[in-house]
Amino acid sequence: MIKLVAISSILIALTIQANKNVNTYTPKTKTNITVKSIYDFKVDGLEGDTIDFATFKGKKILIVNTASKCGYTSQYEELQKCYDTYKDKLIIVGFPANNFGAQEPGTNAEIKEFCKKKYEVSFPMAAKISVKGKDMAPIYQWLCNKTQNGVLDVEVKWNFGKFLLDEKGNLLTYFPSKVTPMSAEITNNF
Repeated sequence: MIKLVAISSILIALTIQANKNVNTYTPKTKTNITVKSIYDFKVDGLEGDTIDFATFKGKKILIVNTASKCGYTSQYEELQKCYDTYKDKLIIVGFPANNFGAQEPGTNAEIKEFCKKKYEVSFPMAAKISVKGKDMAPIYQWLCNKTQNGVLDVEVKWNFGKFLLDEKGNLLTYFPSKVTPMSAEITNNF
């Protein structure tokens, strides 16, 4: 019996020693990367509210960077017409930005007044942001980078560029400024 206890003790000691010498690797960072969805974004609204993109599930989304003093500013009229025509299946969100030719110099209050008075805009308008450069808003970082949106890389080159997303929040495509909101190129998607 003493021999059995001695052998057991030796085996236990050897096992403990062997485990001390084993090199193990434990990752210090998570390897699971979660791609952010458009529905994760909440942005400040032009009227002091919050625009929660999760509330747009089930509808297509057209995101447009806007400006009040641009040659394309009249597209507000078509954006409103598009919104009125397709609002049962489409949401339009305008993002005022002063990135191109200082064509959106106004405050949020001034932009709100301009949109309501001149174009009777009723679709959601976000507070003024940046759509390019080092101060690019997070939602535009997502829209413009394939590594984040999973679909395409885009460089917004002027005011009234348009991103179209499907009913599940997937980015479908980007339309440059010259493509008007009521053009068949856009409306054929509804």
